[in-house]
Amino acid sequence: MIKIGELAKISGCSVQTIRHYEKEQLLAAKLRSDGNFRLYDHADIERLLFIKHCRSLDLSLAEIRQLLSLNDSPMSQCDDVNQMIEQHIEQVERRIADLTQLNKQLKALRLSCNLKRTVEHCGILKQLNEAVSQTN
Repeated sequence: MIKIGELAKISGCSVQTIRHYEKEQLLAAKLRSDGNFRLYDHADIERLLFIKHCRSLDLSLAEIRQLLSLNDSPMSQCDDVNQMIEQHIEQVERRIADLTQLNKQLKALRLSCNLKRTVEHCGILKQLNEAVSQTN
């Protein structure tokens, strides 16, 4: 059994993050020490590492909660897992498209100004101000 500080070191998560996951009911300290410290076992370490890996895939806490629930029911069908991951892939693809569009807009904006102008004649600031005027 280990305390939360050791769990943080092992997992690479901060104590604050671990407590947040507990608050979100993704992780639960089952036992307390005589000094009322939370105690964790090997299963808790594995669960926290699972959560951390899911977060690295940019899965939401709700998605992770669903995956944990399914993971705790090994005889369930994995259709729900596949569907959730497919939806996440679609979200990522939309974000990539949005970021690609943003990249193009920023590059076009950058081309509107050369380095030898004063701020008064800056093409970037002029375009940004025009965009604000058009929305009002």
